[in-house]
Amino acid sequence: MARCGFIKASGERCKGTATGQNGLCWAHAPENADQRRRMASRAARSKPNRELRDVKALCEDLTERVLAGDLLPGPAAVANQLTNTRLRAIEQERKNKETEDLEARIEELERGQEAQEAGAWRGAHSSNRKGG
Repeated sequence: MARCGFIKASGERCKGTATGQNGLCWAHAPENADQRRRMASRAARSKPNRELRDVKALCEDLTERVLAGDLLPGPAAVANQLTNTRLRAIEQERKNKETEDLEARIEELERGQEAQEAGAWRGAHSSNRKGG
């Protein structure tokens, strides 16, 4: 089986198996770019869900320990402040990812629009030359 022809930024060749006529593996073949982007977006969205579940479990544990008298309110308050900081970081990460995704979608739409306009411009000029 042929090896993928993609060269990484490090200069190392990809170790994947080439699957198409273009000599690239699935991960580097341009025709799979949209599917890879969707999969990466879904994976990125699931990470905060796991983190939020962990934070909720921590908050529940802290609450139970304080109410049971196993944890003093002072250290629990500090732990709660740190948990809030973690939540803000998770939210900021989510917003950053969402912004990056939107920027990529806008750039893709702009490239498509520019290509359409360039095609329309070429078509208009070629018809002017034929009739002129």
